[in-house]
Amino acid sequence: MSDNLPPARGNENWEREALERIALAAIREQRAARRWRIFFRFVFLAVIALIAWGVFDFTGDRVAKAGKHTALIDLQGEITANGDASADNIDGALQSAFEDENTAGVILRINSPGGSPVQAGIINGEIRRLRAKYPKTPLYVVVDDMCASGGYYVAAAADKIYVNKASIVGSIGVLMDGFGFTGLMDKLGVQRRMHTSGANKGAFDPFSPETPQMTAHAQDMLDQIHTQFIDAVKQGRGKRLKDDPELFSGQFWTGAKSVELGLADDFGDAAYVAREIIKQPDIVDYTQKESISERVVRRFGASVGDAAMRALTLGGKPQLR
Repeated sequence: MSDNLPPARGNENWEREALERIALAAIREQRAARRWRIFFRFVFLAVIALIAWGVFDFTGDRVAKAGKHTALIDLQGEITANGDASADNIDGALQSAFEDENTAGVILRINSPGGSPVQAGIINGEIRRLRAKYPKTPLYVVVDDMCASGGYYVAAAADKIYVNKASIVGSIGVLMDGFGFTGLMDKLGVQRRMHTSGANKGAFDPFSPETPQMTAHAQDMLDQIHTQFIDAVKQGRGKRLKDDPELFSGQFWTGAKSVELGLADDFGDAAYVAREIIKQPDIVDYTQKESISERVVRRFGASVGDAAMRALTLGGKPQLR
């Protein structure tokens, strides 16, 4: 008898309600899944857009074509073979600027503490070559915060150098630094085991004692590079340089003092030089900008290479900084 009793009053629609709840849950799940699909599609499209931006480099070396204008190139940061301020990047931008028939003059804006003497020397030589090839197109250096050491090596090739009164200018010298751990190794009881073929192959190893021969050789190398630096400055600045014994000592000065010493010519920023000196206030930026993919690959490769080099030399290489 009890098996044939009807459902309790008030629960007649329980099956329908259960089905409705199940259906609603399924609908909500479908909506959530659809939202996640849309989200991941947007992410996928964003990744594709970034890859395309890097591969095709929509902003890299392209310069908007304009009428008569002043070309601007930025040299920012340390001058290194793998950095933004490499000779390849700066020389490429300089060539593009000089080759443009609408370029009335070129401004190389420098904010650099220096860097590789090789890279700085290459840029210096390219500036002199382009100035000789395009004698009607002047090149002026404008100094921002700093134009020191290798930065000044580059600047010395310009027609004129403009600074701010508070800029840091000079540091015409060369250094080579590193570390020695022999005393620490003795205290720790650590013995260095290095086998070489060639009497000087292990020179400047930070875990071996420094010898008078090593010191003399390093000083000779630094003196040679310093002489090259001095010759480049004298060639570029000529009689404008004052006869001061501190000029090539590695000392640095304010922009105001650098004008007195003949290291710089006058005061002014890029806008002033374009407007008042070149007489073309319209400025077009020729600075070469790396694409995202190039930047990632270069910085990864540079970090690996620098880590290996520093592990071998602990920074012991000549630097104009």
